[in-house]
Amino acid sequence: MASRRLPLENTCTQGQIDDVQVAADDGAMNETISETPRRSPRAFHKIRIQAQGRSHDRKKFKETCETVVVSPHGGLLLLKHEVDNGEMLVLTNPQTQEEQECRIVYLGEPVEKGQRVGIEFLTPAPRFWGVEFQDSPSDVN
Repeated sequence: MASRRLPLENTCTQGQIDDVQVAADDGAMNETISETPRRSPRAFHKIRIQAQGRSHDRKKFKETCETVVVSPHGGLLLLKHEVDNGEMLVLTNPQTQEEQECRIVYLGEPVEKGQRVGIEFLTPAPRFWGVEFQDSPSDVN
């Protein structure tokens, strides 16, 4: 069976996925959010959390990192350790001691403060970040 090619307008362009910018000096962000439909709302929310997993060289690590963007389904973190796409992490919210398993689904370009890492929870966790999210259609049972 021959593979079907998608029209160019249905593919992502360079930089389209990486539209959240982090300034190197003060952590300020450009609040541009992609127009791509999302499962849940996102919020720019900066908190410290603990991440543990395996780095690019397969060594175990545990580090305190910061969030950039959060949602009930995951978020965008700044990690110092180099990690691979598809790897699993365990995040711990130090305020509540709640743990969440997640999968790395996006790796951004490294910046001075670390690498932007997009994560997806294995199961939605709308209360993990300590943020109240507006209900979205996908949140209705």
